[in-house]
Amino acid sequence: MIDEFAKDNLHGRLRRDREALLWKLDGLSEYDARRPLTATGTNLLGLVKHVATVEARYFGEVFARPSPEPLPRWQDSDGSDQWATADETRDQIIEFYRRTWAHSDATINDLPLDSPGHVPWWPEPHADTNLFAILVHVLGESIRHTGHADILRETLDGRTGLRAELEKPIDKEARAAHYAKIEQAARSAAPLEA
Repeated sequence: MIDEFAKDNLHGRLRRDREALLWKLDGLSEYDARRPLTATGTNLLGLVKHVATVEARYFGEVFARPSPEPLPRWQDSDGSDQWATADETRDQIIEFYRRTWAHSDATINDLPLDSPGHVPWWPEPHADTNLFAILVHVLGESIRHTGHADILRETLDGRTGLRAELEKPIDKEARAAHYAKIEQAARSAAPLEA
């Protein structure tokens, strides 16, 4: 009974974060969805592509249920799953993510939490694992990258939040006052470093 509760709870959170990650693309131009926003090139559409690839590998290869999506061998990973080429459309990447959801969901639904899996890119003795550990791992990856997406989106246009229905209108004056308060606290603390 606890296994089904845990599985349903983790799976529900994963589904929630998938939708939140896609929501971060809503209303953005092609350029803003793709452009590098950090020194390492992190970008919103690239985060979606990366999380889709992560799910495809962990809920596919790890349980001998290969993804129907063409993926390069994990040994050949070159970071190209973290950005969209000019030839890849936003819709293609989103549909890849949604097809990956269906494959991942089938793995999660079909296997018990203690089902054995093997992660060849993890070091020994951790490579042998189970569905519970992979669900927790992928959920952590999803949460982490959705958080990145939230910050990137805020950088672009100020929009924040977990889901569209929770989004509040941006109060620019209140944000500016809050920012100024934090900036002043930081400046006041700076002399303490000396």
